[in-house]
Amino acid sequence: MSTPDRSIEQCVGPDLENIEVMRNHSVLFRAECKRLIQDTDKACKRMQNDDNKQLDQRVRDIQFLKKELELKLEEIILEIDVLIELQRRVGKALGACKEPLRVTVRLHDEVDRELLRERGVIEGVASLLERVAEQITEQIRLNRSIKYHLEQDLKEKFAAQCIDNSCALMTAHSTNNQQRPKNTQTLLQSFTVTPEQWENISDINIAKAEQQQVNSLSLRAMVESLLEQTLADMQKQFQATTETFQLNVQEIKSAKGLMEDQLAKFASEQRTREDLQVAVSDSEHVLSLAQARLVVRRQRPGKEQCHDPAQNQLLAEVQQINVHINRLREAASRSEEQQRALVRCQLELQENIERKSSSLYIDEVVCAQHREPIIIHNF
Repeated sequence: MSTPDRSIEQCVGPDLENIEVMRNHSVLFRAECKRLIQDTDKACKRMQNDDNKQLDQRVRDIQFLKKELELKLEEIILEIDVLIELQRRVGKALGACKEPLRVTVRLHDEVDRELLRERGVIEGVASLLERVAEQITEQIRLNRSIKYHLEQDLKEKFAAQCIDNSCALMTAHSTNNQQRPKNTQTLLQSFTVTPEQWENISDINIAKAEQQQVNSLSLRAMVESLLEQTLADMQKQFQATTETFQLNVQEIKSAKGLMEDQLAKFASEQRTREDLQVAVSDSEHVLSLAQARLVVRRQRPGKEQCHDPAQNQLLAEVQQINVHINRLREAASRSEEQQRALVRCQLELQENIERKSSSLYIDEVVCAQHREPIIIHNF
């Protein structure tokens, strides 16, 4: 090979120096890439660890609020049940507010006045209990409303807890088949509730539940006191009316007994008139006997017809008997007039006795039957 050919070969041979530089750059680049991969891996692991911690903390926060919400939900449900039972008692008390019936032929006696008072007490209690029943119904509605919000909050908390638990179990390899959003900015814009607002929502629901509990307790205390007072008022008035009935029955029996005693005395008055008539009849028989003797004695012989003591006795007897008969007839006449007056009194007494008997039957039997089922128990 000639000398010119070797110089050309030297000019076109490999640039070893440049190759060495490129190789060194490549080594440095691989080292940099390795560090980048390691740093990225560490950063990802650190961020995943932070994510898991945040998710675990979030789940604990949700569980804490869930317990608070569940406790308030149990309390509000219990309060609703208690109010429903109280509502039933108030309804029972309203059913017991039925006015006792009493049929009477008299007006404005003491029994009627007590019955009017009793009706007034019952009507007042019924009106009051109706308003209380409305208040209980409204409080139950409010409690059920907060119960609904608590249940909705718990439902959402449960869903969020399940999702965050699922997120905590996810790994980088478990998401390969999941569809990823193309724009993460859209995801960030969808979160419109701040953590403070999120926590405040449950706090508001819990505060509302506590307020309704306070309102329910206050209403229950008021209703219990009201039921106790109305029960005492109704029992007191019912007892007063019952005692008045009993006193009235005793007075009617006493008056009826006095009238019956007076009526029994009319029989003796009737016997007096009959005795006078018998006495007149007996005296007339004695008079007839004396007159017959005088007539017979006139049949004596002429010289024998003298006013002897027997004749004088007979004449005096006729005169005295006539006097007695006239007196007896005058007494019988007066007795007859008195008898007519007594008959009028007797009829009036009999009518009064019948009215007393009717009133006694009404108060002692009819009214007692109407009032017997009325038993005012504790509401």
